[in-house]
Amino acid sequence: MTSTHAFWLAGRLATGETAFDVTSPWDGRVVGAVSVPTDAQVEEAVAAAYAVRDEFAATPAHVRAAALDHVSRRLAERTEEIARLISAENGKPMKWARGEVGRAVSVFRFASEEARRFNGGEAQRLDTDAGGQGRLAFTRRFPKGVVLGIAPFNFPLNLCAHKVAPAIAAGAPIVLKPAPATPLSALILGELLAETELPAGSWSILPVPNDRMPALVQDERLPVISFTGSEKVGYAIMDSVPRKHCTLELGGNGAAVVLADFASDEDLDRAASRIATFSNYQGGQSCISVQRVIADASVYDRLLPRIVAAVEAQVTGDPSDDATDVGPLVSEDAARRVEAWVQEAVEAGATLVTGGKRDGASYAPTVLTDVPADVTISCEEVFGPVLTVRKVDGEEEAFAAVNDSKYGLQAGVFTHDLQTAFRAHRALEVGGVVVGDVPSYRADQMPYGGAKQSGVGREGVRFAMEDYTYERVMVLTGLAL
Repeated sequence: MTSTHAFWLAGRLATGETAFDVTSPWDGRVVGAVSVPTDAQVEEAVAAAYAVRDEFAATPAHVRAAALDHVSRRLAERTEEIARLISAENGKPMKWARGEVGRAVSVFRFASEEARRFNGGEAQRLDTDAGGQGRLAFTRRFPKGVVLGIAPFNFPLNLCAHKVAPAIAAGAPIVLKPAPATPLSALILGELLAETELPAGSWSILPVPNDRMPALVQDERLPVISFTGSEKVGYAIMDSVPRKHCTLELGGNGAAVVLADFASDEDLDRAASRIATFSNYQGGQSCISVQRVIADASVYDRLLPRIVAAVEAQVTGDPSDDATDVGPLVSEDAARRVEAWVQEAVEAGATLVTGGKRDGASYAPTVLTDVPADVTISCEEVFGPVLTVRKVDGEEEAFAAVNDSKYGLQAGVFTHDLQTAFRAHRALEVGGVVVGDVPSYRADQMPYGGAKQSGVGREGVRFAMEDYTYERVMVLTGLAL
């Protein structure tokens, strides 16, 4: 665990004048204490990042790659320790916390690989027209400047990794602001980065409270903002800095479509199992968890009881227990909000098939049917272990139902038909279509992001590196080509 009452300022440990306790959402115990940077310390971190930006951009690729390799190896070596820290501060069951560490290992490995091959440059002949005779264009990418990374609580290690690793790989200094509820995992990353020889100022991890975020957002020395979190906050950031480059990974209300051809008992058992697992993993606190099931009328009556049985089989309880599938939400307030949304839906005519009970910060895995289209749980991201199931007639109605949302992050389509898969890819207004599975699959090297109000830009290591950089052309003249 990271040093108590410390954070990482320009690559070194520092302490502020105040501190706060990080508590477990499961039992309220104190997991650790974190120091809060003063305004002067925040200024020092930003100034150091700005001052080192040219030096860091010119750092040889092998230096940055070696540092990223080091973090990847050290994460793997400390998997169990770090997974227990994630589980303690976040409430995530151990089986999912170990998986998160494994994904962060991959993110830093991917970033190391990309650092070695990114930005090799591209030559382009210009003598295709007479005026370009003897000229050659050579294009490379250069960092836009210092990145401000703002990470959420639900993947407190891996989503910090998705901010930090691409920035380092691209040679862009980064100032990382972790979520106040879950700063300890981010500070572990700082501990590992401090073991490398990256230049001072190239990274800082500042656990400042949310009410001090606007000053960082407005700082002109931080021209790139990478934010993962709620739609409301993300668009407020973008609106407040219209001349900055913003990547926003926002909300979703992921749909899993089960079509008529996915109809055998084996098919429906698999669909139900995957839907139940990924509507409840992370306590439903994932932007691509299954929130909506859209089932063809020909399979609906056979699918629904299978989903209910699979949901009821989810093991809820202490996240430190290896047998637990579903732990608490991040706070009791979060669980109360989910409880209120379910109650609103039921009062409006929805049928509560299973679940619907809250105990402190925990909310029972829940299935609703007959949910009116205008209630909150139909329109917004629930970010909790709640699933709605809807019957439709045919593929066209199913795809229309997916698109009937202000969000468009990812969708899953259970089908065996290749033509249907390509029609789904064309028709669905989302950033990713997962065929034969739930929408909750994310490979950390692929482009990840949404359409509509699910955000702008793409993550995934190489795609984030492109987002943090811009093309600069050099024209060479007087060449004998």
